[in-house]
Amino acid sequence: MQRHSPRFRPTAAALSFLVMLSASSSGWAGATSRDPVTSTQLVAPAELVVDASLPASTLDAQVLAARRYSSFWNTGDAELARQALAPDFVDRTPPLGRQPGLPGVFAASKTFRAAVPDLRCEVLQMIVAGDRVVTHLRFSGHLTGELMGRRGDGQAIQFIATDIYRVRDGRIAENWHLEDTLTLLQQAGLVAR
Repeated sequence: MQRHSPRFRPTAAALSFLVMLSASSSGWAGATSRDPVTSTQLVAPAELVVDASLPASTLDAQVLAARRYSSFWNTGDAELARQALAPDFVDRTPPLGRQPGLPGVFAASKTFRAAVPDLRCEVLQMIVAGDRVVTHLRFSGHLTGELMGRRGDGQAIQFIATDIYRVRDGRIAENWHLEDTLTLLQQAGLVAR
């Protein structure tokens, strides 16, 4: 495994260097850190740990899918989710009441963005091994909309999440995820601290 310091904040040039370090020379970072399909700036991991035995094309495809999906949560751009997720995508740990597949993902994003319009998603760490990508995420923003029946007053929210993706043919086929919901509910004033 290749490991890069958590204090390292990759630039486009640094991402190109990381690609070379992880036995990859094209694809996910390229020269610009833009998605080659959507031309959207993609969220870059602060720390990247990769299985250097993976073929470069496999590594590129897995990292690109994960960056697209993180960027979807960062921007709300549904096209990024369509590019990241397989048509038969399965959420293996859906919250109660979430629709399956892409419709559930789109509804969750829309609902949460209505509550936190300035929502941001950072990738603190990304680990790529075999057909799996693990992302450690930090979400932040201000609760100005309604969350679970309660309107926010602009309070800051910040919580973490961890996702485990199984990538097939360059798209996320399955996702297991865990969010720090208790912290979010406490910050929203829905649960006592």
